Amino acid sequence: TGLLVGTLDSVLDSTAKVAPFRILHQTPDSQVYLSIACGANREEITKHWDWLEQNIMKTLSGLIAEEGKDSFAKEDDPEKFREALLKFEKSFGLPEQEKLVTYYSCSYWKGRVPCQGWLYLSTNFLSFYSFLLGSEIKLIISWDAISKLEKTSTVILTESIHVCSQGEDHYFSMFLHINETYLLMEQLANYAIKRLFDKETFDNDPVLDDPLQITKRGLEYRAHSEQFKAFFRLPKEETLKEVHECFLWVPFSHFSTHGKMCISENYICFASQDGNLCSVIIPLREVLAIDKTDDSKRSVIISIKGKTAFRFNEVKDFEQLVAKLRLKCRAASTQYDVST
Repeated sequence: TGLLVGTLDSVLDSTAKVAPFRILHQTPDSQVYLSIACGANREEITKHWDWLEQNIMKTLSGLIAEEGKDSFAKEDDPEKFREALLKFEKSFGLPEQEKLVTYYSCSYWKGRVPCQGWLYLSTNFLSFYSFLLGSEIKLIISWDAISKLEKTSTVILTESIHVCSQGEDHYFSMFLHINETYLLMEQLANYAIKRLFDKETFDNDPVLDDPLQITKRGLEYRAHSEQFKAFFRLPKEETLKEVHECFLWVPFSHFSTHGKMCISENYICFASQDGNLCSVIIPLREVLAIDKTDDSKRSVIISIKGKTAFRFNEVKDFEQLVAKLRLKCRAASTQYDVST
C-alpha cells in the first residue's frame, strides 16, 4: 500500500516529472550537453525556440565567424595555459624539466562515484587532480607504466578512456572532445615506449630527443600522419601534407563518392567517407598530367600511365591544388629519372 501511494504521489506531483519538451545544446564529439529551456507542451517550448532565434541566433553566427578566424589563438590561450601550468607544478611536484603538453577538464571514476577535475598530459606522466567538498584526489601515472590504453563504454559510462597501470584500472570520462584527448594520450604513451625499446628512432628524431619540442599540435599532426600511412600502407618515410574533401567519380558504379584526398611527398591517395567503399593510391611518378576544368564542378583530373584518369569533383581551391600537384609531379619525375 505504501509503495502504491508513493507511486501515485510521484505521478501526480508535477515537480517530480521531467519536462516532455526540452532544448539541449551539445557540441560535436562531446558527451556533455546543457539544458537551455524546457516546457510542458509544444506551444511553450516553441515560444522558447522563437525567442532564441530572435535574440541569440544572429549574435551566435557572428561570434562563430570570429572564433573561426582565430581558433588557434583561442585554443592555445597563453594566459589560461600559464594558469594551468602553475596549478600543475604546484599540485604534483614533478621535476622542473617536466613539460606540460596540454590539459583537459574531465571526470575520474573512483568506484561508482565520478570526481570532476583536471587531466594533465605531460611528456612523461598522465596526472589528474580534483579538489571537491574538501576531498582531494591526486593521481600520477608514468606513460611507460601503462599496460593498456583504450576507449571503452560501460552501462554506467557511455564513453570513457580506460587506463590500466600496474594492475589498476582507471576510467576518465565527460571530455568535451574525447577523440582528440585519446589521440594525444596514445601518442605520448607511444613515445614512452620508443624511448625504452627503439633507441635508434628516438635518437634520430630531434623532436623525440628533446621533449621540450613536443607540442599538442605536433602530436596531433604526427598522429594523423601515422593513421594516413597505416590506412594506405605507405612507406614509413611518407608524411601527410594536405587533406582535401572532395568527390571521386567511380566509372563502374556511375556515381561520385564523397571522401578525402590525402597528399604526401610521393603519393596522392583517396578514401571514401566510410573508408571501405572506395580507396585509391596514385604514385606521383606514375602521373602523366594534371588538369582542371573551368566548370562549376571544380574538378581536378589526374591522368596516369596506362591511359587511366581519375576525376575529383567539388575540390575547394582546386586551381591552387592543381598548381601544387604539378610542381610535386615534376619533382617526383626528376627524382625518379635520376634514381633509375
